[in-house]
Amino acid sequence: MPSDPTHRTCSYCNTQYRRQGFRTHENACRKLIQQDDTDIGQASEHDHLPPFRTASPVSQFEVDDIQVRYHPNSGCPTQVYHFEDYRCGPGAPAAPPKVDPEPWRPFRTRIDFEVAELAHEAALTHEQMDRFIKLIHRSRCELFTLRNRKDVRDTWDAASFKLTPFTKEEVVVPFQGVDQTFPFFHRSLWDWAVDLLQDPEVGPHFVFDAQQLSKFDGEKFVQYIHEPWTANAFWEHQSKIPSDGKPLAFVLYADKAKLSSFGHAKGYPIVARCANLPAAVRNGEGLGGGRVVGWLPIVKEDKKHSKKPAFVNFKNAVWHTSFLTLLACLAPLSKLGSPVRCWDDVVRTFYPIILILSADYEEQVVMALIRGLMGKFPCPVCLIPREELSKGLNTYRLRSSGDAKALRAWARDSMTAEVREQVLSSESLRDVDNAFDTMEHTDVYQALSFNKLHFNDEGKFDHLWMELQKWITNSGRQAAVFESFPRWRNLNHFDQVVSISFADGTKYEDISKAYLLLRCIQSYVEFNTYASLEVHTEDTIRDGRNTLLELTELMDIYIKDTADFLEKSWNFPKMHLSAHLFDDIEAKGPNEKMHGPLKDAYQDHTNFKNFAEQILRYNHDSLVAEYIRSKMECLDAQNFGSSIVPDPLEADSDGLESTEPTDAQHFSLGSQQATKSFAEIEAANTGDAAFDRFRIKLNEFLNCAFAANGIPFPNGRRIQLAANDMITEFRFIKVSYESLIDWRISMDYLRCNPMFHGSPRYDCVILQAESGPIFAKLLLVFTCIVGDVTYPIALTLPYDQPVGARPRKDKDFKFWRVKAKPRASAECFSVQSIIRGCVLAEDSSRANKFLVVDTTDTDIFLQMKEIRAEAGY
Repeated sequence: MPSDPTHRTCSYCNTQYRRQGFRTHENACRKLIQQDDTDIGQASEHDHLPPFRTASPVSQFEVDDIQVRYHPNSGCPTQVYHFEDYRCGPGAPAAPPKVDPEPWRPFRTRIDFEVAELAHEAALTHEQMDRFIKLIHRSRCELFTLRNRKDVRDTWDAASFKLTPFTKEEVVVPFQGVDQTFPFFHRSLWDWAVDLLQDPEVGPHFVFDAQQLSKFDGEKFVQYIHEPWTANAFWEHQSKIPSDGKPLAFVLYADKAKLSSFGHAKGYPIVARCANLPAAVRNGEGLGGGRVVGWLPIVKEDKKHSKKPAFVNFKNAVWHTSFLTLLACLAPLSKLGSPVRCWDDVVRTFYPIILILSADYEEQVVMALIRGLMGKFPCPVCLIPREELSKGLNTYRLRSSGDAKALRAWARDSMTAEVREQVLSSESLRDVDNAFDTMEHTDVYQALSFNKLHFNDEGKFDHLWMELQKWITNSGRQAAVFESFPRWRNLNHFDQVVSISFADGTKYEDISKAYLLLRCIQSYVEFNTYASLEVHTEDTIRDGRNTLLELTELMDIYIKDTADFLEKSWNFPKMHLSAHLFDDIEAKGPNEKMHGPLKDAYQDHTNFKNFAEQILRYNHDSLVAEYIRSKMECLDAQNFGSSIVPDPLEADSDGLESTEPTDAQHFSLGSQQATKSFAEIEAANTGDAAFDRFRIKLNEFLNCAFAANGIPFPNGRRIQLAANDMITEFRFIKVSYESLIDWRISMDYLRCNPMFHGSPRYDCVILQAESGPIFAKLLLVFTCIVGDVTYPIALTLPYDQPVGARPRKDKDFKFWRVKAKPRASAECFSVQSIIRGCVLAEDSSRANKFLVVDTTDTDIFLQMKEIRAEAGY
């Protein structure tokens, strides 16, 4: 019989654990039992990878082993790694990079740069900067040479050439026989990429060869996708270029942005990322992160010509002529390749490709040069007829750049404008040349990618939410206080929600339709969670497709049942675009992060006139400052040794530090309180049944735990803590756990605090009990000393009572219901037993019953999916 895939048995202590938390336990066991293995072999040319084993028969594999199949052009054989050895994340340089002894140049001194950097970040006015510099001169202990704000500006300009700067070009496009000129700001995409390839800090993170990754589940290897180079399109591109070439894949994002509060000022930035870099790097804030590489012109509307086909074509032509300028540096290299001497002094030949294009629907329409909502085929990816956008998951012919280019050429050979229009409208194309056609191996329709923010959050869910508001408005409503809903880190909290109350019995038909709508919303939330996964396996893609099918079937029924009083059409493109999501993930990997807003730069760093150039100058100065700062940190690390500065975002909000989790224990305690005796604790909680016999409960727990784990009793006698013995309370726990999504270590910040930001906060957790995982609420977290050893303990209220018959809605909405024990049944557990935190929402209609909120993060979503499956739901 195959082993239970939801549990693992530790090979060191033979204890069985659920997958969640197993890795942490096994690592701790190994460190306690095994001696360090120093015979790890000699480093190979892939020295950032662990020792490997060539792929061998299944019987030799261990659960969770990682198999890496490299693209044939890489010259690397398929390899298998133990999970603990395989590093899924960014690599590390083989040797410390060469450090610039004066990275602040052209600033004359280090303090010159640091003062200029601070003034830049604070957006000081000219007058403030001059005053600031004068103050520095009045009390200085280090040579400071900046004289005034002009000197600062001149030095920033001199420093701008450390990295690829912006240039301004004129874009000329004719309209009705008259040339129209627009400014286009951009930086060379190729030079920007070469900056990264040659940087000794960013360079080692690059991945140049396509890979197919899979994880052994005890029976077979299951493929997973977590980066673009592990998906199909990257592999296919490497197969099309010469065997000694390497793909250099770009991610481009373009979207109009409102810069002023009332939206009068707009910008149109183009943001680039390099898909050869890991998500943590390309989506991060460092040098390898996303960068503004262009600023598209926005054609002003002309009342005389607005919305007319010729003027719309003209606006599209301006967009593509500008983009053609941006791509001009890449187009010839996509055909011929170009050698680059990289950070490691190795010359590699790169073939650029636009792998991913991300934007809202309106921008994707422009990229694809289709006619949008009014065209016969509004989808930028496939040829679904406009009237069928809301209907199911039928498959339609995919668009391709080759087909579009051929159809456009055929139309232009037509004898009359009427025939040309008929030919182009047959696939909703525009009579404009597509800039992306200049790129070898780039198909614009394949590059267009599902955008979760725009297509789901601001598309499908926006319709569902408005529909729900309509039902509430039409059926009568009453406000319900929502204060009882638990607070959770990074989760917005609302004081009120709306609960539906029907005024008469004639509303039962409406209730059924509203119930169906709520099922649609639940199904959408589940689908949207699959869309949010950072790593996808064959299983999650299959389950995601099934969830989308379920959502589509529910929506079809709802749309049919409410057709008689439909106020808003469901036949819109974003309703359909989710049909391409999972194909997109298989081709290019999980969703890309979007670029942050530029509104602050407009507000703080411009005079609101000709602001594009000012914003881009500020943007480039910020990049240069970040570059210089990173080199200074490397210099400091070399000269003084690395020092770890606490991340203020991860600091304990109570202002008291906590220790970091270790391999032996996956938690740390913080917000330490004054030491108190058992008598004081029990007196302070008089009337709370949870603290009745508190000391006796703890004695019983410790005695059982010592006996079960073979821990010697102090002085050979059972533990009998006295009323005057002391314990130390902690009100903050940082718990690390292995995510079921990407198998990395994630962190929960848990509170057990009678007054946290003005309200009591007692978080809930999943505990590893003898019978299996249970849910519980933290009541008190403390340490007590037994013998000479300090033990971290949690007094908890278990939610493991039988819930009885589950109502139909639990199945329809995939609720997981738990029931709390009476407070007098509070139990002690080792803090080590905490698997992770969770949110439990009280069901006000059923006493002591709670619903597990499985959408706070993607890990708890999969965790609850496993729990439901184990229970047969």
